[in-house]
Amino acid sequence: MAGHIQDRWFKTETTADGKTVRVKTDRHGTGMRYRARYIGPDGTEKSKSFPDRQKRLAEQWLAHIEADMSRGQYIDPTAGRVTFGQYAEKWLSTQTTDMTTRESVVSQLRGHAIPYLGSRPLGSFKPEHIRDWLSELERAVTASSYRRVIYNSVSTVFNAAVDDTHLPKNPCHARSVRPPDAGRGRVVPWTAERTFAVRAALPDRFRPVVDLGGGCGLRQGEIFGLPEDEIRFDTGWLHIAYQVKVTGGHLVFGPPKRNKVRDVPLPDQIAHVLKQHREQYPPVEVTLPWLRPDGPLVTKRLLLTRADGDGAIRRTDFNTRVWKPALVSAGVIPEPKPGERHQAAREHGMHALRHFYASLLLDAGENIKALSTYLGHTDPGFTLRVYTHLMPSSDGRTRRAVDSMYASMDAKPDGPQTAQRP
Repeated sequence: MAGHIQDRWFKTETTADGKTVRVKTDRHGTGMRYRARYIGPDGTEKSKSFPDRQKRLAEQWLAHIEADMSRGQYIDPTAGRVTFGQYAEKWLSTQTTDMTTRESVVSQLRGHAIPYLGSRPLGSFKPEHIRDWLSELERAVTASSYRRVIYNSVSTVFNAAVDDTHLPKNPCHARSVRPPDAGRGRVVPWTAERTFAVRAALPDRFRPVVDLGGGCGLRQGEIFGLPEDEIRFDTGWLHIAYQVKVTGGHLVFGPPKRNKVRDVPLPDQIAHVLKQHREQYPPVEVTLPWLRPDGPLVTKRLLLTRADGDGAIRRTDFNTRVWKPALVSAGVIPEPKPGERHQAAREHGMHALRHFYASLLLDAGENIKALSTYLGHTDPGFTLRVYTHLMPSSDGRTRRAVDSMYASMDAKPDGPQTAQRP
């Protein structure tokens, strides 16, 4: 057995005649009687105390420790006393993802997980605690898809805690824990009529956002971060290498999402719009730090800038003051009542323009791999999962192929319908 059991109430002494006897200690009758002690894998002594009449439990505990060590499943008891909140904060401080992603995870954990789970020691978590938390989360967060995002962040923290031997297994992985639904609603792209109605409702200087989003598939940050010198009018391509985003409350330049620098076809009609816009609203030099507020300064001549023509566009300001009023004018969302904010328009945000772009290309017969590249997706499989229902169906292609063949045969004067029996 690993370690040994110390009896704190009795000690062994040697008498004058050489005999050993058990005598009461000064602690006899007070506090925990038995102390189970062993040396952990890190070379330090570990222990746990047990009350009187529970020596057998102490022995069983030591036997369990020995078995865990032999199986490589040992968990330091002191590590399990670290709370979820303490570990989550430490975990957040070590993340190396881009700052925008990190801030999103910080918001999820501090806003919806740490207030409820933070004070519980990691070693005490059971599936029931996750089920209780998910019930509270359902009342606090309406969107199931966002609850799933928060749940995944919490599960990731527990995975790291398992790797760091703070607990034996992730309670989020229990069969009795049902994760929030990821949201399986199909993308419903805007019609051309709606898209151009929103475009018409925008102020002149901001109308190209619809052309770049709906005609080239750019994300909002990529539209606001498009430099003049990345528009290749001579070759018919856009080089997407920058975006404007918010980090730590400050605007910064950064690469496209997941660092997917790419080239996107520039249709002639969109090129014409951009040339006209450039003449009416000349590009403006904008200097912003790279990636983080204290990053190196980068200067670019941006195609689209603020209404006062001085500085990059902040996404939240644009959405509130420009985009949503245009949605109201186009009849996409209702006009807010006095004193109220515009209706939340998640499915009608500027990302709807990328869905419109995808639907146009798929309807024209473009393949998924090319579409995935133009959209800047990492995996064509993701593109397929999101937009597969927009692809022309095989049965429709079959009908058109057969109908086309019969139509061509019917056009011949000596077709099968006029053939004479010999």
